[in-house]
Amino acid sequence: MKRLLLGNEALAQGSIDAGLSGVYAYPGTPSTEITEYIQKSKLAKELKIHTTWSVNEKTAMEAALGMSYVGKRAMVVMKHVGLNVASDVFMNMAVSGVNGGLVVVVADDPSMHSSQNEQDSRFYGKFAMIPILEPSNQQEAYDIMVYAFDLSEDLKLPVLVRMVTRLSHSRAGIEITERRKQNDINLPSDTSRFALLPMNAKKQFDLLVRKQDELIEHSENSKLNSLKLSKDRGIGIIACGLAYNYVMEKIEENESSYSILKISQYPLPREKVKALYEHCDKILVIEDGYPVVEELLHNYFDENDKIKGKLSGDLPRTGELNPNIVGKSLGLFHNNIDPIPSIVTPRPPQLCEGCGHTDLFNTINELIPEIGNKNVFGDIGCYALGALPPLNTINTLIDMGASITMAKGAADAGLENAIAVIGDSTFTHSGMTGLLDAVYENTPITVIISDNSAVAMTGAQESTAVGRLHKICLGLGVHPEHLKTIVPLRKNHEENVELLRNELKYKGVSVIISERPCVRLSRDQKEEIKAKIAALN
Repeated sequence: MKRLLLGNEALAQGSIDAGLSGVYAYPGTPSTEITEYIQKSKLAKELKIHTTWSVNEKTAMEAALGMSYVGKRAMVVMKHVGLNVASDVFMNMAVSGVNGGLVVVVADDPSMHSSQNEQDSRFYGKFAMIPILEPSNQQEAYDIMVYAFDLSEDLKLPVLVRMVTRLSHSRAGIEITERRKQNDINLPSDTSRFALLPMNAKKQFDLLVRKQDELIEHSENSKLNSLKLSKDRGIGIIACGLAYNYVMEKIEENESSYSILKISQYPLPREKVKALYEHCDKILVIEDGYPVVEELLHNYFDENDKIKGKLSGDLPRTGELNPNIVGKSLGLFHNNIDPIPSIVTPRPPQLCEGCGHTDLFNTINELIPEIGNKNVFGDIGCYALGALPPLNTINTLIDMGASITMAKGAADAGLENAIAVIGDSTFTHSGMTGLLDAVYENTPITVIISDNSAVAMTGAQESTAVGRLHKICLGLGVHPEHLKTIVPLRKNHEENVELLRNELKYKGVSVIISERPCVRLSRDQKEEIKAKIAALN
């Protein structure tokens, strides 16, 4: 049976067919569709696969490890910067190992289509010393999941599967295979390896180091890595993941003229790399993301001028790859490629018409002449667009939850009227601990939680903050007299300005919850939210 699927959807279906029992994730582009596909799958519902969104990536990965601990197959999904949030458990579970298969799927975003950086997750996998898989097309994204879970259970290690934006968000016909049944509960015979006291952790870390030769052997024998040597000894190509697709597209008619090493499993298969290196006069490394493989090859061999890629300038250091860039690096285009004609005038992103964030920013902007124009610390979410014209409200955007802690640090340094703007979902993701820091010292900052009852930036998924923000803030120690609620509407503008002005005068922690549902929510969704709030109160 064949189905037309996005790369993300193919991977999701592959995980279901691999015997998945639970997926844990926090939404983030370009990874979101993986979890959404499983949530919407009738088969996943019948199989009772756990699919509820987690509060953040760290809690997601810890829950997945818990499911693996009892012998079930679990998957945790995130975008590349989410792996930073989950890195504590990620590094440690490489030491403890796993029981049931555990696959960590990370979608990187070369060119920063919707991200703060171009981080390459392969570095994290190498850092943790675990196997890394990188599919080259949508069919391989599907097929790779059975292999990933099997490999995880064989090695008793988590396996990292790296996707990139272009593969995640493009479609192809996928051949679906027979589904494997879920594992039964099977607790580990020895639980000491999961109790990472120093005496246990040292043994486990030694074991992890000793497994590295086995990981390389798996890569050498893996069907995901293939070497083809041609009679022409000129250029040898190492193509990683999706880059292999681009290479084959450009050399289709002259494939026999090139020696090609396809890499979709790491650590690198050293014998295959060595064979290519010794066979060819020049090695071109083509990889989407950082020059991870290129740097490794410079360490393997002394003749560094033979190895070409991003470090040598043969490929651009930033941005995502495309077939034309690959073709130019292979010498197939000798002149500059004609730019794609501009059909539509570029327009910066903007908040939706009628968005409550806009009315909130208008409230803040009213006071900027009084408080200063560089005092507003922002966060990750739709409201980040408040940093752009015509609003120009927000001054900083660093990572999830940084608005509160940066405002605190600025206030600690003596800045007056420090304002932190954070969304409801981002607050429960990473803002609560920062607020507790501020409450502990009663730091003079004003925190505005812009509550639109959804994880709106990534598709309006349900927010875990719905109906809970007021109680959370009280529980963290915010003084009831300085925990306020406003409704950001034009008719309330003057009232909201005055309330914010008064809270800014308070020499301690003030929290204002700005409540208005996202305009993208359907009527049914809004009714569900109302019912949930009523049930909680």
